[in-house]
Amino acid sequence: MTDVPLTVKKFFETYPKRRFSKGEVLIHAPENPKNIFYIIEGRVSQYDITTTGNEMVVNTFKPGAFFPMSLAINDPPNHYFFEASTPLVANVAPAADAVQFLKENPDVLFDLLARVYRGTDVVLRRMAHLMGGNAKNRLLFELLNASYRFGEQQTDGTLRITLKESDLAKHSGLARETVNRVIKDLKTDGLIIVNKEGIFLTDASALEKILGSEV
Repeated sequence: MTDVPLTVKKFFETYPKRRFSKGEVLIHAPENPKNIFYIIEGRVSQYDITTTGNEMVVNTFKPGAFFPMSLAINDPPNHYFFEASTPLVANVAPAADAVQFLKENPDVLFDLLARVYRGTDVVLRRMAHLMGGNAKNRLLFELLNASYRFGEQQTDGTLRITLKESDLAKHSGLARETVNRVIKDLKTDGLIIVNKEGIFLTDASALEKILGSEV
């Protein structure tokens, strides 16, 4: 059976490695990129800008991910910006080469399809909370989603995520003041701890129960 992560890594290693600073935009809207980025270190945020001028994060890519394959495969108009949300190291390959690589490696293509479906499920859940949820469960959803994807288990049993309140506002579509108010309530209830090292979820299962009961 194909070791998909290793196969992908070896393919992209044949292309140049580049470093990007935190906050550097890799792809601007409405630019249609000619390259695919494979993340070695760091994270990338994909976001749109609302009519009020606010950034709305729709996806986050972590090490091992390569993007934007949807643009390379379908060639639709690009409405998004892709920005390094941390210092970033990535291999950069021509989009045409990456598409050909997928065609020649069905196991990699199937793995990519599986990840797309998982991502679609997250988007659908987010839509449900945006349309029918209050500020609290919208924020809870983003906290839990971040903990599942990027959370770091601590020795005391908590889950650490490195998002700031400004990041949570961009992900949830809430005003910074609203995020601050909900964070204070969660801290008071003992569900999270916030310090300079990040946000720590003290009991993810309790947050899931709250979220489930309010949707």
